[in-house]
Amino acid sequence: MTVSGRWLRRQLAGIVALALVAGMFLVSRVPELNAEEKADLASSYGFQPLSIAMPSGLPQQEIRQVNQDYRDIDAWISSVGAGIAMNDLDGDGLANDLCITDPRIDQVVVTPAPVPGAAPRYEPFVLDLGPLPVNDVMAPMGCAPADFNEDGRMDLLVYFWGRTPVVFLGDPGATRLDAAAYRPTELVAGNGNPVYDGPQWNTNAVAVDDFDGDGRLDVLIGNYFPHGPVLDPSVAGGVEMNRSLSNASNGGPNYFFRGTGADESSVSFERIDDVLPEDISQGWILGATANDVDGDLLPELYLAQDHGRDAMLHNRSTPGNIAFEPVYGALSPTTPKSKRIGADSFKGMGVDFGDLDGDGLYDMFVSNITTPFGIQESNFQFMSTARDQAEVRARLNEGTAPWEDRSTEEGTAWAGWAWDVKMGDFDNSGELEVAQATGFVKGEVNRWPQLQELATANDLLVEHPEWWPNVRQGDDLAGNQRMHLFAKSADGRYANIAPELGLDVPVPTRGIATGDADGDGKLDIAVARQWDQPVFYQNTSPSGGEFLGLKLVHEGSGSPAVGTQVKVTAADGRTFIGRVDGGSGHSGKRSNDVHFGLGDRVDGPVRVQLSWRDRTGAARQQELQLNPGWHSIQLGTQAKER
Repeated sequence: MTVSGRWLRRQLAGIVALALVAGMFLVSRVPELNAEEKADLASSYGFQPLSIAMPSGLPQQEIRQVNQDYRDIDAWISSVGAGIAMNDLDGDGLANDLCITDPRIDQVVVTPAPVPGAAPRYEPFVLDLGPLPVNDVMAPMGCAPADFNEDGRMDLLVYFWGRTPVVFLGDPGATRLDAAAYRPTELVAGNGNPVYDGPQWNTNAVAVDDFDGDGRLDVLIGNYFPHGPVLDPSVAGGVEMNRSLSNASNGGPNYFFRGTGADESSVSFERIDDVLPEDISQGWILGATANDVDGDLLPELYLAQDHGRDAMLHNRSTPGNIAFEPVYGALSPTTPKSKRIGADSFKGMGVDFGDLDGDGLYDMFVSNITTPFGIQESNFQFMSTARDQAEVRARLNEGTAPWEDRSTEEGTAWAGWAWDVKMGDFDNSGELEVAQATGFVKGEVNRWPQLQELATANDLLVEHPEWWPNVRQGDDLAGNQRMHLFAKSADGRYANIAPELGLDVPVPTRGIATGDADGDGKLDIAVARQWDQPVFYQNTSPSGGEFLGLKLVHEGSGSPAVGTQVKVTAADGRTFIGRVDGGSGHSGKRSNDVHFGLGDRVDGPVRVQLSWRDRTGAARQQELQLNPGWHSIQLGTQAKER
């Protein structure tokens, strides 16, 4: 045998391995649309960027002051807190009000959505925490609108780092929307001191729904860092980092607050600390969403955990008792553990539910870190594998999660350092699109090499801040990444058409809120950008597709009937499902309205099945025939159009 032959024989195993890797890469790479195909796909969409009015004269900052142990990673610690919610706060029947948390001012701002041609309704204003105690080492992280005291006026739940959450109760007698129209109320009773010295919760996720089925709203509060002085620059210590990059369970614990009554002047909740197992409760949560996927009108929960395993939780509650059981994806030779529901090792950042394939069952989309040549995990496009809702229920009862990830095949696997995600039909075609926020820290000095070193480090080291690479002001990690909008092409694959629509601004984005601000039947998008001005995208789609919009409220109070499930059946047999969302995702909260794009094949009314719980907790169901357009429906023992 020649020398070259002997060398080839010795290297054969490696050559075969390389060939297999190359083959798998080629198989896994889904062909992308060319420029002409993407332009054609994008032609039915349109968005006009509009500036959002913010209060003037407030002190500005470029980065937060942090605990001395975090000094060398202060840009990392300052990388969250931009949030945005879209809702009807002034009672004019339109989701044209915004609640914004802005790290540049560390304030919560209520401001009107910038609807062209609309008369000014009120000036933007800052929510006033007084007379509640405050300090200078706390910062708001997000805002969740809901009617927490059932008086018909929308309230605002604001959550913080360095403090327990506060509910700003809307005054039902207010004649205009301003700071005086809200009264701050503690979610957790304080000690009455003028300066806040209570528990230092570090909250990054909130979900609002009727978890126990008693007819009242409940709240999940999800904490990221362990309780401690994260934003106190006068202190060294009392803080830590995640104990693992993929399986950490030393984050801040999550709490449930069960609604126990209604009072115009206060909120009434019972705090429950031990609903979830400790390893799930302390999993470094960044996103959460609640939705009933099995048809019993008890919402399941998906928790997107940054450094811990994500959790899919099956609701086993009874009135007065909130209970969840974790479920797990089936073991399979073709499903890597990193993508198995309940056991994954990716960096969960945001999550949303929607029916992506029109089979009448909910799918899930989860944002992860998916930066090529950086940290390339993948998003999760978890598609339902059940035949019908009965099978979903049976599988969940067995402890199995009937979804599998198809992000690679569908073309949605990679977007960047991804955060909030919202599904919606933005051209009323009858198909859902996926809007996704991306980007981390914007600067000039590339810190990817150092982060990659950390990603390969021993888990015993990463909980100590001093072992982390410097990420300070001026450093950059995914700072030029751009918002994505995945749309389905004719062959069923998805393509990112954000560049074609002018949505791909190179600024890190965080929260995404959706709603119809001007009542034209087209979903608008509001985006919170980290350390930059928030932006509103008015939907100018030229598509002529029909839509069905539903404002579903409780009888008597007019409060949004959060958790109501809607199934729409068109004359040609197509089905659409949706729900009154109480607030899902990372730091963006969509409006409570339910919107369906119906396409251009609808001629006449569609069949609408409503399933809800009334204020007594009784399950109700009714079918209506509704024409396309907006409808306002009151839900009590029966559904009545208003």
